[in-house]
Amino acid sequence: MSPEQFKMAKSALGVSNPDLAEKTGLHRNTLNKIDKGEGKASTVQLVKLTLEAQGIQFLESGEVAMGPGVSLRTNDS
Repeated sequence: MSPEQFKMAKSALGVSNPDLAEKTGLHRNTLNKIDKGEGKASTVQLVKLTLEAQGIQFLESGEVAMGPGVSLRTNDS
């Protein structure tokens, strides 16, 4: 999960880092690190699974969503 995907997922669900901290049991400063791409792999995985349980679908380049959503095109695409 990239920082961009993390931010988009939170926006889609209408949740903030403090909200997500309550759901995951993590400190909001830990979630701030994920916003910057600095989170530990195990922590990122926990947050990703939590967001997926809320209905978020993470896509890799070229994958198609199973429902409505958004995508971010980067300059290197």
